[in-house]
Amino acid sequence: MLPVTQYQTNEDPAAAYTRDKAARRILVVDDDEFIRNMFDAFLTENYTCVTAASSDEALSALALDTYGLVISDIQMPGRNGVELLREIRLRYPDTAVIMISGIDRPQRIRDALQLGAIDYLVKPIELEVLSFAIERALERRDLTLTARRYRADLERQNIELSDSKAELERLQAQIIHSEKMAGLGQLAAGIAHELNNPAGFIYGNMDLIRGYLGRLELILSIYERTKLPEGEAAELELTKQEIGYDLLLPDLRSMIADCLEGAERIRDVVQNLRLFCRLDDADFKRVDLHESLDSTLRILSRYYGGGSVRLVRNYGTLPPVSCYPGQLNQVWTNLLVNAAQSIEGKGEVCISTTVDGAAAVVTISDTGCGIEQEHLNRIFDPFFTTKPIGEGTGLGLSISYGIIEKHGGTISVESVRGAGTTFRVSIPIEKKEQTI
Repeated sequence: MLPVTQYQTNEDPAAAYTRDKAARRILVVDDDEFIRNMFDAFLTENYTCVTAASSDEALSALALDTYGLVISDIQMPGRNGVELLREIRLRYPDTAVIMISGIDRPQRIRDALQLGAIDYLVKPIELEVLSFAIERALERRDLTLTARRYRADLERQNIELSDSKAELERLQAQIIHSEKMAGLGQLAAGIAHELNNPAGFIYGNMDLIRGYLGRLELILSIYERTKLPEGEAAELELTKQEIGYDLLLPDLRSMIADCLEGAERIRDVVQNLRLFCRLDDADFKRVDLHESLDSTLRILSRYYGGGSVRLVRNYGTLPPVSCYPGQLNQVWTNLLVNAAQSIEGKGEVCISTTVDGAAAVVTISDTGCGIEQEHLNRIFDPFFTTKPIGEGTGLGLSISYGIIEKHGGTISVESVRGAGTTFRVSIPIEKKEQTI
């Protein structure tokens, strides 16, 4: 750390000039005109000196200009020097005070120093002693002001470092989370690809089997109408009863229908995974936000498919939005999962979309437990969470904030404890591509 004499601050040069000029301005307060004139004549050579005959005159002079030092007598008519000292320390803390008196009492000296006087001189005062006391008082004042500026600058730097640290933590968390999401996305895309082919085989073959079964039924219906000899007819009837022939064809048709429905569900899951991960079109592009929201909701069917959470879609008319679809899906996932988890028992989650000027606005509101007011200004901070230990990392909303910010948009929250929460996401409809 630099010595105090070399310390540099970001102080405005004009303020520094005013401060230095004030340090050379001295106010002499004494009811004795001879002393006032003597001090004035002695100090004028090196300082700007102003005199006052009473405490009231001194306070008037202090109200009009800034002084580096006040030299005040204690015994004066009206308001004495001690009362003046209290007023100066209260109203002008940057002004140093030297008390002078013809009374040399230790208790009075201690009282003056405890009230904030820098020095206490006893009359008669040698001018060389006065000069030394003034230099020491002004040096002490300058050190005090420098230390105060130094402390204020350190506090400012600490705040900046704290903000930078929080931003760095948020960016690091976003990078880590993005890497994890990218890995999960690749894994999901790989699984979707691997499932797609066998699901296609099953779906295609079951459709063929259903057609073949219809042909077999046609042949069997002809056999049913064919008359057989009595012995063969009796044996055939017995065999039909043993194998449950009357239920065989309906059961086959039902099983084929079930298999086709299952194959269709697998196909839908694969398509939703591919749409959600967006690894097949992860570039910056124009996207239908309603499609993005719907694909996210299908992935979150565990939260919205049980009936305890009523989902309301109030979709307006939105044009395609220029964005990174996969990253916006992360935002929708975080907000929709939080909304569903905030609802205890039964409740409602509403998704509304609209256009506000040049931005598309997505509003997600719930009737859940809400957020405490003292937490609202921290919910976007990295690692801050109100969930129990082990149930939340505190990264979801922080990462969502970063994604929306990098898209050039805004995300805000309103919440009432016990009544629910509303998140409002605004994204520019037209925006140039940038690295996110």
